[in-house]
Amino acid sequence: MKMIKAVAIAGACLSGVALGMTVVNSLTWPRGKRRGRMPSRRNVSILIPARNESNTIEACVRAARDSEHPVAEVIVCDDQSTDGTTEILQRMQEREPATRHRAPLKVIQGTGLPDGWAGKPHACHNLYKAAQGDVLLYIDADTFIDYEGVSRIASLFAELDADIVTAVPRQITVGAAEKLILPLLHLTYTSWFPIFLTWRSKDHRFLAANGQVMAITREAYEETGGFEAIKAALVDDMELCKRAKKMGYRVVFADGDRIAECRMYTSWTEIWEGFSKNIYPGLGASKVGLAGVLALYGVAFVSPYVLVLLHQAERLTETNNTLINKDIYNIARLGLLNNLMVRALLAKRHQHSFAGALLHPFGVLGLMAIALNSARWYERGQIRWSGRVYASQ
Repeated sequence: MKMIKAVAIAGACLSGVALGMTVVNSLTWPRGKRRGRMPSRRNVSILIPARNESNTIEACVRAARDSEHPVAEVIVCDDQSTDGTTEILQRMQEREPATRHRAPLKVIQGTGLPDGWAGKPHACHNLYKAAQGDVLLYIDADTFIDYEGVSRIASLFAELDADIVTAVPRQITVGAAEKLILPLLHLTYTSWFPIFLTWRSKDHRFLAANGQVMAITREAYEETGGFEAIKAALVDDMELCKRAKKMGYRVVFADGDRIAECRMYTSWTEIWEGFSKNIYPGLGASKVGLAGVLALYGVAFVSPYVLVLLHQAERLTETNNTLINKDIYNIARLGLLNNLMVRALLAKRHQHSFAGALLHPFGVLGLMAIALNSARWYERGQIRWSGRVYASQ
């Protein structure tokens, strides 16, 4: 009984911390301003690494070319695609020439991976070599920049004196698995960490990043060594931003809800593999770190629901020896209410599914299972992604 009460208290307290931190981050997380402009009239190159992205590449490129903010060029690295991506890009080059309001499109071909390189860093490095801009804006091929997205990024460079701006786009969720798991990306960013410390603190440990949208000045890229310096990294966004911050560059992590939108994954299999690639390496491949995160999420986000349900089950079955007395039940209810408020706040701000929010503990359990699989992949030295298998680093 004492142990159960301790779990209930911990769950209520931790979920309360998550709620408070989410409120703080909702009030302080910048989205950029409309019609911003790059300082010193810096030219922008939009760079898109693409490998087998036939479902999204056309819309991605069109959105990038049709920006309200001037864009000097859009360059795609076609990384040995076999699904029709190459043909789509060729057709766009032939039929959609540059105009006054449409940036020129250039396509470069990826090559086989040299030893020691991961696929995305290699494609991004090749894009850098082909680019002419003063600011390199990398976007994923499943990400669609809003008409004013580049302008909002530019305003963050100007107002916060940024060297790197990275952002979390709106997440398009269609299937049940997407609605259940993908909103937890925002939950993870907003629940435990005051996001403003990313750019207000010089300590590199205070950092958040998202490679779906990441803009970096050419100076910062070249001084840090860019993707060549982190060529084997699978969590390349965090590694590049960490390296930049250690060298004194300012990293701004923005709420990209009005900057871009992204169809990150389209099935449970893609979610499983995509997050499995990132979670354990993102925790520094630490078993202690993984155990801590699993305990934190289990206690804060799952235990209140379990304790409330157990209490209700005991009432229905009229069990004499109850595990969940009234005090524990009331504490657990507070934790459950904190969880519902967190998810309701995120759902309203980021257009999440309210059905997914109501099924919150199931999503968290799914994420915990993916985290365990991520560790399994890493320990076996077989991390799979985008048709390639990488050895653990």
